[in-house]
Amino acid sequence: MKGIITTALVCGLALGTSVAVAQKPARAPTAHHRANGQPSAPKPKNHNAFKGIAAKLNTTPEALQSAYETAKQANPKLTRGQFVAANMVAHNLSAKNPNITTQAILDGLQSGKSIGQTLQSLGLSAPEATAAERQAKRDARAAEKAS
Repeated sequence: MKGIITTALVCGLALGTSVAVAQKPARAPTAHHRANGQPSAPKPKNHNAFKGIAAKLNTTPEALQSAYETAKQANPKLTRGQFVAANMVAHNLSAKNPNITTQAILDGLQSGKSIGQTLQSLGLSAPEATAAERQAKRDARAAEKAS
């Protein structure tokens, strides 16, 4: 009797597993291929992604994209948003605080600090750092909308 119950249990589990696997949604292929089976070339970098920000920072989208790629190589965890914020904060504060530069902020991010922590280590108070980050986000949004 135990053998029949065990067999029925195993069969039921196997059937349940096969149904669950069969109902799993299929994934889209990750690589794109041409008709001849060769992988297609990667999409070119979108330099327009930095168009509005570049205008605000008095540079070109290509220069900003290149700087982002260089910074990303140094810090693979760096996000586009962090890069833009670092540039905006430095742009907004460097006239009054010459030690606050984009590179100083990127170095702080690479060491594991947040932008706020980095700004505090560069001489700002906590409320000043928070205000600087908020202003940088507002400026970045406005620049992207304007483009």
